[in-house]
Amino acid sequence: MNTQEIIKKIEQKRGSKVITYVTSDRQGPVNARVAMDIIPIISSQLRKIGKQEKIDLVLYSAGGDTMVPWRLVSMIREYCDKFSVIIPYKAHSAATMISLGADEIVMSDMSELSPIDPSTSNFFNPVDPQNPQNRIPISVEEVMSYFDLAKNKFGIKSDEDLTKIFNKFVESNPSIHPLALGNINRTHNLIKILAKRLLKSHKEPMKEDEVEKVIEFLTEKLYSHQYYIGRKEAKEDLGIKSVVLADKELSDLMTEIYEEYAKEMNMRTIWNPEMEFAKGQNQEYKIAFVENAEGGSHFGINMEFKKVQQNIPQQTQVGIINIPQEQIVWRIIGQGWK
Repeated sequence: MNTQEIIKKIEQKRGSKVITYVTSDRQGPVNARVAMDIIPIISSQLRKIGKQEKIDLVLYSAGGDTMVPWRLVSMIREYCDKFSVIIPYKAHSAATMISLGADEIVMSDMSELSPIDPSTSNFFNPVDPQNPQNRIPISVEEVMSYFDLAKNKFGIKSDEDLTKIFNKFVESNPSIHPLALGNINRTHNLIKILAKRLLKSHKEPMKEDEVEKVIEFLTEKLYSHQYYIGRKEAKEDLGIKSVVLADKELSDLMTEIYEEYAKEMNMRTIWNPEMEFAKGQNQEYKIAFVENAEGGSHFGINMEFKKVQQNIPQQTQVGIINIPQEQIVWRIIGQGWK
């Protein structure tokens, strides 16, 4: 079955209208993240299906822009009385935040949520010594854990000693600008505010203490952005009451639609420039999809591949010499929603 056929089966099963939002997490340069450019694309889909009693968003993504979830969820809610997210497999970071805004989070045994602590990167972040053009992202959770280590593991409590700890952190190599830490704190607080608004947007809002428990787990208590949360833990341990366990029939449909998108975007294929060049000098890659039962859009990247001779420095007995080697290089020559 193609994706439209599976969408229709999910709609029949759920008594809803379904929109899919899938971003590729393939390794290499051909992947996509949750991004603000999705708003007009999904808006177009919503206008096509019109006001509905129930809208299901089939969501697969490894994360992205944390400013998108509230904007997206509030827009979808204008078109339905009940909003649900169906997670075939990964809904990490920003995708977890989108899920928190749903009245139902439909999960199979394969579905995953994750912590929502982001890594921030701006002008004040440390310069990457391996690539001076880039800045090193700073994980919110790693900064929080550093000070937790000082205060709770080593018992450092006085203001004077904590100031020394702060200065040591700032003076590290590569150095961390105080404004980068300010950005970390601002982002951490903003994430908590957005998560609370999303959890309180439900038709049946969660209680304040329940909301605080979920936010604390997802922003502070799991200690790793790579900690992935299955449906049982999400419902029973974290207390996300909106989690709904998919039955076998729906679970099978969720897996089928994931497999179709994974195949369409080659998500399981390891990126190898030589293999890509062998397919032709110009290639198009589909890296994101938004669809309903009648059709949809995809985000495509067009890339050009070339063989070039490059001098590669190598250590020899007489010192470092440049040895010419044939390399495959590529560049993006076009991209956008189609």
